[in-house]
Amino acid sequence: MTEETILILGGARSGKSRHAQSLADASGGAPVMIATARAGDAEMVARIDRHRRDRDDRWRLVEEPLDLVGALGRTRGSANLVVVDCLTFWLFNLIEAGRDIHAETGRLVAEIGRRAGPIVFVSNEVGFGIVPATELGRRFRDEQGLLNQAVARACDRVVLVVAGLTLSLKGGAPS
Repeated sequence: MTEETILILGGARSGKSRHAQSLADASGGAPVMIATARAGDAEMVARIDRHRRDRDDRWRLVEEPLDLVGALGRTRGSANLVVVDCLTFWLFNLIEAGRDIHAETGRLVAEIGRRAGPIVFVSNEVGFGIVPATELGRRFRDEQGLLNQAVARACDRVVLVVAGLTLSLKGGAPS
């Protein structure tokens, strides 16, 4: 893998996290995982534990639900590939905390511009589904779409994962 920034998009259980992990494993270094999810219930605890078991002991874990830009800044200059999994949970955490989504997105895009890579972002593509029935659901869907667009513009490559298959949307063939 080269020194590039990649956004991996997909639906739930599409294989996007697995694809990000395979890129990191192929890099040959000691990858850094920045995990944004919070373990709010038993199902989420189990999901997070499964993701941990999928990674070997070369991986360094940074759990950061809100200050993603700060966590990325602390990894700048490292030769290790960084995986951010995922922007969807980060966005939810920002909304829940009452943060300014557009300001945080701007900070993230600026941080991406300061990096030479390698970094892989994982994010859900939630706009393919039904229109949510609640105002909060519609706001989340819209904000996720805007966040994905901003990060896609800032990244060197964008890949869509569907049913475990990758499709290059920007920057050449998927790895």
